[in-house]
Amino acid sequence: MQGWHCVQNCGACCYLAPEERPFLAEYLSPGLLRLYHSLVGDDGWCVHFDKSRRTCGIYQTRPAFCRVTPEVLRDLYGEDPADLSAWAVHCCREHIDSVWGAQSPERRRFEQEVGGAVPGA
Repeated sequence: MQGWHCVQNCGACCYLAPEERPFLAEYLSPGLLRLYHSLVGDDGWCVHFDKSRRTCGIYQTRPAFCRVTPEVLRDLYGEDPADLSAWAVHCCREHIDSVWGAQSPERRRFEQEVGGAVPGA
């Protein structure tokens, strides 16, 4: 495996619908949970996500829970920073599959980028 990195033109992680992420309160403080909910638009997508360009409008100042760093993995999720790549790959697969589908072009592109098995290939 080549290791995790964000794949452009995906945005699956920007689909924030709380009903699809039932464990938010387990790792977000009350303040971060309020912030999270304030970012959710009526359609479940982050209000800062540009759907036509599939980019984040606040990328440089996005909240910690939108970042994939060893510190966030440790401090927010209680995971070992050494597991960052495997953890992120797993999370991305789940989000991509739930938003775009397991056979989607986004999932195939992600697998090509991280060196995983390309679905349907």
